Amino acid sequence: MAGGLEPHLEALRRELGGPAVLSVLIALVAVAITFLIWRFVQGRRSSRKAVLLLGLCDAGKTLLFARLLSGRYRDTQTSITDSSAVYRVSRDKSTNVTLIDLPGHESLRLQFLERFKAAARAIVFVVDSVAFQREVKDVAEFLYQVLVDSTVLRNAPALLIACNKQDVTMAKSAKLIQQQLEKELNTLRVTRSAAPTSLDGSATGGPAQLGKKGKDFDFSQLPMKVEFVECSARGSKGEEGEADLEGLEKWLVKVA
Repeated sequence: MAGGLEPHLEALRRELGGPAVLSVLIALVAVAITFLIWRFVQGRRSSRKAVLLLGLCDAGKTLLFARLLSGRYRDTQTSITDSSAVYRVSRDKSTNVTLIDLPGHESLRLQFLERFKAAARAIVFVVDSVAFQREVKDVAEFLYQVLVDSTVLRNAPALLIACNKQDVTMAKSAKLIQQQLEKELNTLRVTRSAAPTSLDGSATGGPAQLGKKGKDFDFSQLPMKVEFVECSARGSKGEEGEADLEGLEKWLVKVA
């Protein structure tokens, strides 16, 4: 192959005036190709403007959604459909994203995730830090379903685990929540990988392997960047006070 191309390359060198010019041209072509690939990837990312709010029922997603948009407290109830609104990430910039609050009920959440996952630039997974100890298995199960989804894996949206209700004394810390989730997700991974196979020999477990095979799971093994923040949509002063969402708001500026 190389021998067959050599006469053509030699002729091109003579016409261009020597090997130096040809080397420059090859370098320019390589740069152009890299630039086009980068533009393609960025174009796909920029077309995804949604930030999805996910989590179990009563984690505080809807109040958090309302606080981000208006700053005001409001009474909420369990959502049975999605809510969306444009959110300006900074007063000093025109950059904005579309916040989408998805229902957390077990019978609805995967259905709504399926509808919006392709548009997700980022995902905020809201955890009730007070009820976490008794809900950890359900939280991990839902998060597992999100993380092994083929579209989520391919697009790798930024992921924030928002540890909500930190205004309550019994709330678990973000560090403890991270450790417990990693442990539960690792258990789920082992259970799913050991699931029986169907008649055609294909596995009936999750659609993808979570993390790195042969290693205990941790969030650094995922294709997307995962961060944890502590927050309170209610706020330490209750309904009349302000929410504690500084960490979340800074993260939204980064991912917008």
